[in-house]
Amino acid sequence: MIKYEHILVVMDPAAETQPALHRAVSVAALQQQADITLFMPIYDFSYEVTSMLSSTERSEMREGVLQSQEEWLKTLLTPYADSAIRFNVKVVWHSRPFEAIIQQVQEHQHDLVIKSTHKHHLIQSFIFTPTDWHLLRKCPCPVLLVKEQDWPIGGNVVAAVNCGSDDEGQAALNHKIIAESTEVARLLSAQLHLVNAFPITPVNLALELPDFDPQVYNAAVKRHHERIMYEYAVRYDLESSALHLEEGLAEEVIPRCADELNATLVILGSVGRTGLSAALLGNTAEQVIDKLSCDVLVLRPDPTS
Repeated sequence: MIKYEHILVVMDPAAETQPALHRAVSVAALQQQADITLFMPIYDFSYEVTSMLSSTERSEMREGVLQSQEEWLKTLLTPYADSAIRFNVKVVWHSRPFEAIIQQVQEHQHDLVIKSTHKHHLIQSFIFTPTDWHLLRKCPCPVLLVKEQDWPIGGNVVAAVNCGSDDEGQAALNHKIIAESTEVARLLSAQLHLVNAFPITPVNLALELPDFDPQVYNAAVKRHHERIMYEYAVRYDLESSALHLEEGLAEEVIPRCADELNATLVILGSVGRTGLSAALLGNTAEQVIDKLSCDVLVLRPDPTS
């Protein structure tokens, strides 16, 4: 497993349970040494607009709130009093949580952010906050989004790769995903599965080009993906039964395979588009994550020199 020595856990002040903290302890236990920072950005606009109080009094009230929350976080560490893991607690006053988290990551060189997501009981799906999406697009280190389930020994880990691009950066990201997935699967005594989706034959090509043969085109695309997946399988010593190549959109194929395999964890990459490109094209990783019922580890490409 990529060595995560400085883990940042985003705590939820409104939650009765803190699955992100539980998962962080599990991840830290897999390392030879690690420290965990319990981090919570809070903000209450009423403290900013109370005209009856002076700025000094408002500042003192904010400090009182911060201290109270820090004491509460420390009580959550009681079950881990005998742990060898080093714990830190930090509460900050910030109106934009994702900015506070990213600033903390950059200033203190955290190498993993862990945050929980929540199931909406009325629609039986997980709800992702704007903070989640901002972290996926902008956080400089890997982000682990945690659901309310354990990581059983002997389960299935899914590595989702994109074999349809000849871009060197995408190939490097694929290798990073598979290498991390291989190590996680080893530590959990789990079975690693490689999942890749190849595109559906464009209908417009068949209509616009009289000599276009969709079956020949589809077979050629599939062979291209099969060749790359075979190369990955050889390099990482994967059995053919662990390779899953399906036609369709990645945001449909990956969640379906994860459900069929009852995956414990899905590991995928995100290029983290922002701005207009994100609005027009979307982020495949985000569309996939929104449909998964298991934990998701999102890796970013390594920075270019």
